[in-house]
Amino acid sequence: MTTKKSSFEEVENLLQEIGHKIEELIAKGAEAGGEAKVEVEKKVKELRKDKESLEKEFTKRRKDFEEKYQSRRESISPMLEKSKEHFKAGLKELSDAMKTLFNNNQA
Repeated sequence: MTTKKSSFEEVENLLQEIGHKIEELIAKGAEAGGEAKVEVEKKVKELRKDKESLEKEFTKRRKDFEEKYQSRRESISPMLEKSKEHFKAGLKELSDAMKTLFNNNQA
């Protein structure tokens, strides 16, 4: 789950960085004059459109991933709980065996 969060956070940070770059282009476009300004505005519109489609795709994929994660978690959770119980029982048996072994060696 930690990997999932960090991966999603990386993508979100990247999308935010793209947004900041677009804002920088807008500022530079405002400073430019004539034909350069028109070209910058055109490029900004294209970048905003691309950014919006990336955000939509990211949101869709994130939702799909979370749904799959939850469904698998729900189906695996009972098995993990049962395994945890067996593991604890095994540790208790091992602990009891070690105690018996040490007690027999001391006597």
